[in-house]
Amino acid sequence: MPEGTNVTDIDLEDLDLWVGPRSRIDQIFTELRARDDHVFFSQRTDDGQPFGGYWSVVRREEILEVSRRPEDFSSAKGVNTVDMPPDLTEFFGSIIAMDNPKHTRQRRIVSRGFSPRALDALRSDVEAIATDIVAGVAEAGECDFVTDIAALLPLRVIVDLMGIPRSEEQFIFQATNRLLGVTEPEYVPDQSNRGRRQALMQTGQDLAALIGELAADRIKSPRNDLITMLVAADGGTEENLTPQELSSFFILLVGAGNETTRNAISHGLLALTDHPEEREQWQRNYEELAPAAVEEIVRWASPVLHMRRTVTADGVRLGDQEFAAGDKVVLWYYSGNRDEATFDQPHRFDLDRQPNEHIAFGGPGPHFCLGAHLARREITVAFREIFRQLPDIRAVGEPEWIRTNFLNGIRHLRAEYTPRKAATS
Repeated sequence: MPEGTNVTDIDLEDLDLWVGPRSRIDQIFTELRARDDHVFFSQRTDDGQPFGGYWSVVRREEILEVSRRPEDFSSAKGVNTVDMPPDLTEFFGSIIAMDNPKHTRQRRIVSRGFSPRALDALRSDVEAIATDIVAGVAEAGECDFVTDIAALLPLRVIVDLMGIPRSEEQFIFQATNRLLGVTEPEYVPDQSNRGRRQALMQTGQDLAALIGELAADRIKSPRNDLITMLVAADGGTEENLTPQELSSFFILLVGAGNETTRNAISHGLLALTDHPEEREQWQRNYEELAPAAVEEIVRWASPVLHMRRTVTADGVRLGDQEFAAGDKVVLWYYSGNRDEATFDQPHRFDLDRQPNEHIAFGGPGPHFCLGAHLARREITVAFREIFRQLPDIRAVGEPEWIRTNFLNGIRHLRAEYTPRKAATS
């Protein structure tokens, strides 16, 4: 590591930082983007165990460049700052923790279920699910917006899309909380290294067992659902995922499809509460503003805070910075989505922001989010139905943040609104 690049005053691995005000995090990244050594190295000791450290990339254009160069910056070594054994990295990461040719093969298969045609067929289903969910809390006058609305919508869409019985919904919800919030005491009370590892392993095994049973059933008795499409397309004559590959992809799907969309919707209500003039403008002209508003909510939320890559060879460069083989490089999407070089007044919540070239669905290249189209639709439908049934809903009090630096996650967000008879049409 070159002399002078060690950052000791800012610790992005300090999870207590991420349960505090986002204004503090905004200030930190603003300062980091302004540094001459803005691609900087951070090293520390984590929970008494050696932690190798990583290079942080905080400017949008450099995040984009790394994303376009998978031959220099590999995903196969893991996407989190902390290493796991290779078999667990692939199991929990699925296609986002792969390089070619394995990545190309699996992405080609799973993309069957995420084509525009396939997702267009879900339009009425997403709308019906949103109507039912919002109607379910309409009479109460208050709710936990995260658990009662924001998390439930994308989860139910995925459960129905996969063909999983809704009786498994709460099990999957709790399991994904543990997987992606393993450093959050509410989800994993034993916060020792051993406790976290055990929680990850047991939860992964439980989810794999569920999806393995369903995959075996679909291979014998195909249905009109995503599981069949992925493991038994054309009666098995097409190239399909193995049951083990499906289990791994399912863990990614319920994580990426539930957690990230739920966080975008949760951040959306919080931001609309804090910016009533933007909210009023959108409610007056919902359909016209919806496309731009959804992009701004996604940029603002930056549901995935970072992704990691690993340098493939000595001498790989990013601008003036030269890396060594095996170096970890962390792409801070949250920072890139607030980069002054791209966004005018980046800390302003502007539902009419155009252009809005955010990187909240990942940068360009092979790992751009397959579910981006579905996420946009879910957010659009969610707020349309919220405004229709609960037009004066507002966040009350402070959000409770998930203790993690991987997801920009809200655990709980209290909301209040005028109680009304549930609207179902």
